[in-house]
Amino acid sequence: MIQVIAKSKIKEGCLEEYKKVAFELIDETRKEEGVISYQLYQDIQNELIMTIIEVWKDEKALLEHSNTPHYKKLVPKFNQLREFVEVNAYRCVK
Repeated sequence: MIQVIAKSKIKEGCLEEYKKVAFELIDETRKEEGVISYQLYQDIQNELIMTIIEVWKDEKALLEHSNTPHYKKLVPKFNQLREFVEVNAYRCVK
C-alpha cells in the first residue's frame, strides 16, 4: 500500500478555485482502479493550507494515476493557484 500526502499553501483569493479543481480531480480519481482513498483536508488553523491524502493499492496504481487525462488536465491548474506544494509518498511497512 502507498500513501501520498500533498500539502499546498493556496494563494490569497484562490481558495474557491483551488477547491473547484480539487473536487473535480477527486471525483475522477475515485473512479480509478487501485485507489483506496482520496481525500481533501483543510487546515484548522489556516484555511489556505489544503492537503490531499491519497491511499493506493500499489506503486503501479499510483503511476497509472499520473498518466490519466484528468490528472494531466487538472494538476497543472494547481500550480497557478498555490504558493507552494510539498508531496511525500510512503510505503506501508507493517
